[in-house]
Amino acid sequence: MRSAVVVGAGLGGLATAGALARSGWRVTLLERADRVRPETTAVVLWPNGVRALRALGLGAGLDAIATPLPDGGVRRPDGHWLVQPRPTPADRMPVVVHREDLHDALIAGLGDQVELRTGVTVRTVRAVPGERPAVGDGRHTVEADLVVAADGTDSEIRRQLAPETAVVSSGCAAWRAVIPWYRAPQLPDDQPVHGETLGAGYRFVAASLGDRGTAGASRRGGIYWVATAAGAPRPEPPETQLALLKRWYAGWPAPIATLLDATDPADVVQQEIRELRPLPRAYGFPAGPGGVVLLGDAAHAMPPHLGQGACLAFEDAATLSALLRESRLPDAVAAYDRLRRPRAATMVRQTRRMSAVLQTRGRLALRARDAALGTISPRLRNTAATAAASWHPPA
Repeated sequence: MRSAVVVGAGLGGLATAGALARSGWRVTLLERADRVRPETTAVVLWPNGVRALRALGLGAGLDAIATPLPDGGVRRPDGHWLVQPRPTPADRMPVVVHREDLHDALIAGLGDQVELRTGVTVRTVRAVPGERPAVGDGRHTVEADLVVAADGTDSEIRRQLAPETAVVSSGCAAWRAVIPWYRAPQLPDDQPVHGETLGAGYRFVAASLGDRGTAGASRRGGIYWVATAAGAPRPEPPETQLALLKRWYAGWPAPIATLLDATDPADVVQQEIRELRPLPRAYGFPAGPGGVVLLGDAAHAMPPHLGQGACLAFEDAATLSALLRESRLPDAVAAYDRLRRPRAATMVRQTRRMSAVLQTRGRLALRARDAALGTISPRLRNTAATAAASWHPPA
């Protein structure tokens, strides 16, 4: 029986561990935290992410927890439309999923063939010819035929195998929250929840997770919102951070103020937006009978402006799973590197272009952006959507 060590029990790590276990691998899943638990927020999955989850055998579980996300357009803080809402073809319609629901589906997909070890901080990695790949925490070493580094943006494995790559700030921070339906405000019909508002270095996006009648044992519902602001993360407690958000977004179009007023400070999750520059020169490192591969944010952390972080992680998992089923292990490691590097580079390039548009500041620059956004933003979005929708698991 072939063996694998998956480092990191985030979305990508869980998806990969489950896929390998269902294919007959003996899998050890190592997690730094003492418990495996998700954020209490949500995630947007574009068609490529949905297709990847279906390729991994998780489509039925996703259908039960996902809410379609139509185009809500883009407004300025004064309410003026920069980009009017447009019909979204079914094959390009994203969905939004509560992270806890998605986490539960991925945990269920592990079955009983995965050994989960928590509280393990990987400090060393071995990837040399002639020896089985291995990772260690300074006290114990775990060997396997394959090591999957899904240990996030601050991956220690990537730091050792791809030292040319650095983690840098994207120049902004994000705040996310889900207002559960029992606390969510009743909004009038002329105030749709879903939509995006864009100001000078500030952005606010909101979406519904199902409706008030769909929350229950199989899914969590509410209103999900994300606020992004230029600058560093705030050191203040959540109550002060929420008060700052209310001040920053005062006067913005409804229902933004209403949503912030309905948010409990305990629901707010702050995140510094960081990315990898440059991307690693390799995603696969041959060693012994197999090797080490980088997956998810460990391979291609990027700003969230196009919502592709989780999608690419699921693509990585589906690609690796398909290659391992059809190829010898060393060939699969090489093919994974060959397929995933150009794919990640394309999506990171699209994300950085959108980031430059969204973070425009200065009066003249804002006027130029607003004048052109009706053309530029749809073109960028369509290009990114086309690139995302074009992905299919390798045959």
